[in-house]
Amino acid sequence: MKILILSLLTFCSSLLSAQTEKEGGILGDFNGDGKKEYAYVKVNDCSDDCDGKCESVIYFSDKNIKSFTISPANNGTLYNLKDLNNDRKDDIGFYPNWCTSCWHPLYVYTYKKNSWEPLVSPISTHCTQWEDEKFPIKKDPKKKGYVIITTSVWKDDDIKIISKSLKVN
Repeated sequence: MKILILSLLTFCSSLLSAQTEKEGGILGDFNGDGKKEYAYVKVNDCSDDCDGKCESVIYFSDKNIKSFTISPANNGTLYNLKDLNNDRKDDIGFYPNWCTSCWHPLYVYTYKKNSWEPLVSPISTHCTQWEDEKFPIKKDPKKKGYVIITTSVWKDDDIKIISKSLKVN
């Protein structure tokens, strides 16, 4: 019985977190029109050794939503972050792949005035943060209009994971 309850709690909590990429893309209402759009990534000019332009472009099934480019990025993972800034549109997270290092930023974008804008500055993360399942951004449940940023920093000859609450527009 205990295992069943724990399994049920784990399943339910997974439904509340950010939606991760499935089969190359994610679904969400990114422009606030009440319809789901599909977002997906394509890589431009990048070899397995990260030679070339190494840009990743995020495209949308609704051609009225402008694509945007992140560089350097050799592909990556898209996240539907839901509505972080209370504008009734789903926000997007992009965690780029790269050929070296375990330090990668999570980019967070919101759709305003028919274009994509950063919602917050890129969030510095280390792979240990992801392994510890400390997701870089979520709504602050205690403060309306705020998000909690969880980031990796190098301090005292070690990697530290810190969190802070930040107001978003």
